[in-house]
Amino acid sequence: MDTHILIEALSQYKTKTQIAKEVGVHESTVRRWLIGECKPKEYIVPQLTKMLNDIFPHSEDSQAFTYIDLFAGIGGIRRAFEVEGGKCVFTSEWDTYAQRTYAVNYPSDEPIAGDITKINEHKVPDHDILLAGFPCQPFSIAGVSKKNSLGRSHGFMDEVQGTLFFDVARIIAAKKPKAFVLENVKNLSSHDKGRTFEIIMGVLKNDLKYNVFYKVIDGQHFVPQHRERIVIVGFSKNVDFSWDALDLPQKGIIKMNSILHKTDGTEPFLPHDGYRYFDHIHSQVINKYTLSDSLWHYLQRYAEKHKAKGNGFGFGLVNEDSIARTLSARYYKDGSEILIDQGPELNPRKLTPRECARLMGYDDSFKIPVSDTQAYRQFGNSVIVPVFQKVAQMIIPFVVGSENSMSGDGLLTTLNTICPVCR
Repeated sequence: MDTHILIEALSQYKTKTQIAKEVGVHESTVRRWLIGECKPKEYIVPQLTKMLNDIFPHSEDSQAFTYIDLFAGIGGIRRAFEVEGGKCVFTSEWDTYAQRTYAVNYPSDEPIAGDITKINEHKVPDHDILLAGFPCQPFSIAGVSKKNSLGRSHGFMDEVQGTLFFDVARIIAAKKPKAFVLENVKNLSSHDKGRTFEIIMGVLKNDLKYNVFYKVIDGQHFVPQHRERIVIVGFSKNVDFSWDALDLPQKGIIKMNSILHKTDGTEPFLPHDGYRYFDHIHSQVINKYTLSDSLWHYLQRYAEKHKAKGNGFGFGLVNEDSIARTLSARYYKDGSEILIDQGPELNPRKLTPRECARLMGYDDSFKIPVSDTQAYRQFGNSVIVPVFQKVAQMIIPFVVGSENSMSGDGLLTTLNTICPVCR
């Protein structure tokens, strides 16, 4: 859906001030959107779409599709599918801190299920799509049966028992969703000389009988971060699906200045953040994020030592025009992979948790109720939201039919009926 039409539609029901406050931008930015001077950043579009869907809510019966969220983390994949009109009917996440962040952003009367290994697959609600960003645990080759040594399949129960992928497989086997979306690190495809990935694909295709497609997608298409992840989608029926239809924006266009706090007085005040990360009185990032002299000297010495050995280890120093390295869950330790250059007078600083959220494609309405340490871990383990919104837009028509979807053309059709400006 064209973003200008989206903004025009919203402006019929909300003031520029209301729109700006809800998405965390300055009112003048909304004005420039309306006159076509610029477009909303990719990571803001899902929130704008959600605002419009909230104005014209779906009834329970007309919800386009249902899904479950396994290894949910803080709900990055859910956020993408929710914007596209789906309803989450079950969530599983074992980490209590991630559960807290998830519950604050997706309030529900249904409790979040904990350890997936203890969940009875037959008690999981029926659903159309299974979502899972499962961890990749090493597959042990020792003690594998003679059949395996001969390259013969002997069923997923034997091959993946004891790994967390097994829990995904047994739920798929029991509930038979119309489709699934799995996410993992790029290296999944090459782990153990490709044998891990071969087993996973064999289970999905041969044992579970799904039509499976996979692709490595770089988040740099949507945010200023090089972050490659493998996305595996599967369908219970034969479908005319192809990753060739995936339309991705050009990489490298969006720079770090799109996610960094604004020090020119235009940084939006977020009530749920308050002054935790940014000093709005002096228009500057809170001092605690600037590296101490001792830590900065240590990182420099560490980098020099490895450079002398011919290694690539060291810190990643970026500025407003840069693309960042991959944000990791260890970012809380020293922030070395992404350090913001503050000029010759100041040591570099770490990203604030709010900037990490933006770097992962979360809009400013996303609440961060945990400590910085936990927030860094959570965002480092999360997904880039707009990547999965694109994935959602690709697979949903094969699950529910495009005429039932409340995103893209489906939403536009609805607007043409009820919103004069969109006709």
